[in-house]
Amino acid sequence: MDTYVLVHGAWHNGNLLKNVAMSIELDGHKVYLPTLKGNNDGDSKKVGLDDAIDSLASYINENNLENCILVGHSYGGMVITGAYDRLNKKRVKRLVYWNAFVPNPGESLNDMTPPEYVSLFDNIVQEDGSVVLPFPIWREAFINDGDIEIAHSSYDKLNPHPYKTFTDPIELSETPAEMKVGKSYISCHDDIALPASLPWHPRLSQKLGLYRLVTMPGSHETCFTNPDLLAKKIIEAGRD
Repeated sequence: MDTYVLVHGAWHNGNLLKNVAMSIELDGHKVYLPTLKGNNDGDSKKVGLDDAIDSLASYINENNLENCILVGHSYGGMVITGAYDRLNKKRVKRLVYWNAFVPNPGESLNDMTPPEYVSLFDNIVQEDGSVVLPFPIWREAFINDGDIEIAHSSYDKLNPHPYKTFTDPIELSETPAEMKVGKSYISCHDDIALPASLPWHPRLSQKLGLYRLVTMPGSHETCFTNPDLLAKKIIEAGRD
């Protein structure tokens, strides 16, 4: 039995990965679903990337987790990279990036996104420091493999995201390629949340150095459209 910590992406919270977690648990594993600082109900939207990273590291320490498999989705890739760098290394045995950002020291999430996304977010940031993903982008680019009903029902569960977590550069003591830990990358073939000219894989995955590649059909939001298959692929990515 393995222990998985599933780390959500932007606009999400831990509870939105519950269906994926249930399928992993049916295979005999233990799953934790933290919500990062900035994405809990009532959280300030002015928190930065360090705050989110510290919240995950604290969660793992407070739950006394050891040899866990840390899975990060999208923005969650920034957070699992930073948390691993700060944790006692016995806490984590593998990092799994599920269509996730892979930062080198000093990079921000916005450094790895298309200029048109950065311009969009700069223009729609709210007074409280948050950004909300416009529904047309969610529907066409993030959950393109789902019908309109699941697109609406899932969108209604999202929360405003603290934009500072996108603009803050990450502080790391070494690059992900240098980290002495198992690494995997899950690539969903139909994910166009990033354009083909700036793909998730291999553009970001190759920054891991030595890693295991796991592929599957589906969009950026397979946690909603195909949670059972995603769970199987997470287990495949996490196995020894």
